[in-house]
Amino acid sequence: MQTQIKTIGASGQISLGKEYAGRHIIIEEIEEGVWLIKTASIIPDSEMWMHEEPAKSRIDRAIKWAEENRPSESDLRELSGKIR
Repeated sequence: MQTQIKTIGASGQISLGKEYAGRHIIIEEIEEGVWLIKTASIIPDSEMWMHEEPAKSRIDRAIKWAEENRPSESDLRELSGKIR
């Protein structure tokens, strides 16, 4: 872990460096004067359902199945018979 000394400016801002420009962060105040800063990704409200149950478990199972089962060619006649 690298330790750095920064000074909080008169407007209350601190610079973390250009490599973090435009990134979202989470700041947790552990105790007064002690902060934990973590980079974060934001999930749009319209996509939150994929990260909540029951959809999350179903998606996880589908991904696991896809990783364990190689694609194979479909028999269109057999599929056609199942639709009718």
